[in-house]
Formats: sequence, C-alpha cells, structure tokens
Amino acid sequence: MKLSNIIASTALFASSVLAADLDPIVIKAWLPGSKFFYKSNNTQFYLRGVAYQQEYSGSDDTPNSFKDPLADADACKRDVPYLQKLNANVIRVYAVDPTADHSACMNLLSNAGIYVIADLSSPGESIIRNDPQWTYPLFARYAAVIDDLSQYTNVIGFFAGNEVSNNPQTTDASAFVKAAVRDMKRYIKAKNYRPMGVGYATNDDASIRVAMANYFNCERADESIDFWGYNIYSWCGDSSFQKSGYDVRTNEFHDYSVPVFFAEYGCNAVEPRTFTEVDTLYGPQMNGVWSGGIVYMYFQEQNNYGLVNVNNGQVSPRADYSYLSKRLATATPTGVNKADYTPTNTALQSCPPVNTNWLATATPLPPAPNQQLCSCMVDSLTCVARDNLASKFLSTTFSSVCGYQDGKFCKGIDANATTGEYGAYSVCTPEEQLSFAMNLYYKNQVSQGNGEDACNFNGAASIQSASQSGGSTCTPLLRQAGTSGTGSVKASAAAAGASSSASSSQGAAYAVAPGMVDFGFLHLGAYVATAVVAGVGMIWL
Repeated sequence: MKLSNIIASTALFASSVLAADLDPIVIKAWLPGSKFFYKSNNTQFYLRGVAYQQEYSGSDDTPNSFKDPLADADACKRDVPYLQKLNANVIRVYAVDPTADHSACMNLLSNAGIYVIADLSSPGESIIRNDPQWTYPLFARYAAVIDDLSQYTNVIGFFAGNEVSNNPQTTDASAFVKAAVRDMKRYIKAKNYRPMGVGYATNDDASIRVAMANYFNCERADESIDFWGYNIYSWCGDSSFQKSGYDVRTNEFHDYSVPVFFAEYGCNAVEPRTFTEVDTLYGPQMNGVWSGGIVYMYFQEQNNYGLVNVNNGQVSPRADYSYLSKRLATATPTGVNKADYTPTNTALQSCPPVNTNWLATATPLPPAPNQQLCSCMVDSLTCVARDNLASKFLSTTFSSVCGYQDGKFCKGIDANATTGEYGAYSVCTPEEQLSFAMNLYYKNQVSQGNGEDACNFNGAASIQSASQSGGSTCTPLLRQAGTSGTGSVKASAAAAGASSSASSSQGAAYAVAPGMVDFGFLHLGAYVATAVVAGVGMIWL
C-alpha cells in the first residue's frame, strides 16, 4: 500500500476513536533509578524520539508568538502518521501555550503510542543565561504547563531548561534552573498529580559538561533532576563509537543515578544524514547506560535539520527520513526487566566547587517564588514605582537607586548564585523589586530629614498609603524577610505563584535549534550589577 494511503487511513482511524490512556512510563524507585519502564509489563523503555516544533522566528516585541505544535489538530492529523511510520515513540516539544486545547493532538499521539516530553519555557518566558532569575510569574508559567499536560498519561515529563548555561561564564544561571527543577517537583507532588519527571537538557560544551551533569544531580535528590537530556552532535557522517566521543560520554554516565538520553542528536555536517549512530546508541555498547534519544528535527527549516518538507499543508519526506526510519525499525534493545532491576548506582554526584569554570555554589539554591510575599511587601510600602514604567526608564531608575551607598538599598532584591546570597524579594517582578528599593531609600532619607523630594526619582515613583491588609498572613512573611529584605522566607512551593496566570514577562533563553538564541531585554540582575560597579546613585515505584 502506498504511504499516502496508509497515512490517510491511519489518520481517519485515529480521529474517529477516543484515546485510551497510554501505559505510563515509570522510573523504578522513589530513590534514583537510571532506567525507564512501561508500567504494565515491566519492559524497559527506550526513547525513539523526534523534536517536533517549528523554529521560533518572531521578534523581541512578540516573543510569545510561537506556534504551539500540540494545539494544531490539523497538523497533528497530518504528521502523526508520519511519526508512526518513522517508528518514533516520543516527541519533544519546546514551547506550548498552557491555555490552548491540546486534547486532539494528545489523543492522536496516544492512539499512535507516542509519548511527549515538553519544555516548560517559551520564547518570552524562561530563565535567561546572562541575567538569570526565578520569579513568581515564571513559576506560574511553568506550573500552568504542568497543570495542562498532567491530564495525559503519555506525558513522560518536562525540561525545566534547555542549554541555559552554555559556557563557564553563564554557569551561575544553573542555580536558577535547578531551583525551578526543585519547585516544579514539589508542585507536582503538592498538587497530587501522577508523578512526572522534571529534567534538564544540556549542551555538549567540553569545559562544563561534567560539572553540569554533577551539579544537577548532587546534594539532595528531591532538589535534583529526575532525568538528564544531552544535546549532542558529535557523530557526523560515517563516524564511530570512538571517533564521536560516544565512548567517553558513555563512561562518564556509567554510574549516573537517573535516566540519561540524547535530548537532541543528528549532526548535519554530512548530507544526507544516514544516522549510523542509531545502531550504536541502541546497541550493546550504549544501551546499558543510555535510554535512547531524540532526533533533531521533524520540520525542514533554514537550519537544514528537517526530516520532512511541509509545503501548503503537504508532507514530503526527505532522504533523512527514510534513513532514520530504517535505523529506528531495528532499534529494539531488550534491556532489563523491571522486576529484575535493582539499581546499584543510587549515589548522587559530588557537587562541583566554585571556581573560574563553575560559578554556582551547590547550596543554597535561589528561594521558591512566592507571589503573596511580593504582594504583601508592595502593600506595606509608602514609596512605590509608578505603574507601566517603560523598560528603559526602569533600567535607569534601578541604576540610580541601587547605586546609592554601595547598593545598600538593593540587598533584599539581589541574587548571587556564586556566593549563595539571595534577597527575599529576588523572586518578585522588576517593578515590585524597584518599589522595595525605592522605599528603603525614601525611609533612609526621611530619617535624615531629607524626605520631601526623596520619593520622586525623576517622576518614576509616587507616595501611597501603606496598607496592613493581609494581617495575619502578611505579618509573618514580612517579618521573615526582614526590614532590609535579606531574611529567608519559608513558604510552600505549591502556593508560590501557582494561582497567578501565565505571565507575559519579557525575556527568554529559548531555542529549537542546536545552539541557544536569546530574546528579550536585560532585567534586574544587569541593572543592579551595572549600578554597583559604576558607583552611581513520571510514576515512581
């Protein structure tokens, strides 16, 4: 039968039935276990995956104008049969709209036996490598994605970040990603969802790859990743286990305590891609350590990594598609039976020390975002930032207030992953943080008899009547934070911002192509640093 006929009949069948719950993928043991299994039959699960999302090509002004691949039912009806023919059992999606209806696509995928691993970020909402923050609007975005996708049993889990740290100078950002991992794991548990994994997808930078893997799986299991994704493009053309460095990478993860897999692979330096690495990845040299991988990518774009061309709604498989389909058809390692598997590699890694090549201390991590804390703080202030300040005005005002007295008024909003010092209000929005710093400066000036014009900042601030609303709720939070905002606030991560809708806060580090692309503008960390330097004013068994 022609492929087109198979496609048509399969799509018709898939769209005409209700999706049965797909057998969940599990990791053995609440304590670390380094393999995936089908829940019902104890068979080990290997990812035969494909990255399924068109590249983001929008501007800084429209960072969330990406196309959600799970919200386009017509595209899913068109593409799922091709994914089946490819012998894929997993797709990776890089950004979804948690307010969209994903039921049609998720049902089609479930009927086809295809699982999903979803990134929690989006082009406009993620942890930015050059100015990392973990705030409650971002928490709300990540939580909203989990809320939406938790209803589907073919969701394996989520990536809390993708190549955020990509060289030694950006490794401090990993502390904020690991905090996101910690809080999303706690959120899933607190919401009593079916346990799903939260992991990270790293790049293959030789100077930090070992430290990255160790950092995200050290200190405490409940704050560490549940699986580790590796974006690797070292096998090009007719390479080998040794030439590609796969032998070294496999040895590095031999005793890693959680599942590891290739979150992206498929070098295109030699075309067409014949995917000779598939035989090795799923063969005896690697399948005892690695749980398969995800080929980059389904759609042919300018980056020239596509398996298919899509023109005017019609799919045309490329040569790469044919080669990969044949390779994946024989990628059927037996693995180990869950009932016979007793993990011996349960120990966490040793945390990397802070040095010139690693800038994130192991502990403490950034605090859990707490929207209520931020709201209580703003209500308690007398001098606050005016609404809707333009980003340029916001930047210059931060530079002024944080430049006074060696940054004294910004200690409560600063975040330093290298020293492990985090202000209680570092989890708030830039506008809320600016209000806190302004108010501290204003109170300082009032105490010195200079308060008449101290709450002005060239028109950026105004006086409000401080409110004590929130009473018994706000009082202990503000007391823990302290007058200067440098205290530690104990709060449940499940309530840390989950009630707020997904925010439209700007800035991201997001990519659906090998190598990271940054969008957005610099936020608070850059403001404070500039001012101070310048000296100016899954199921677990």
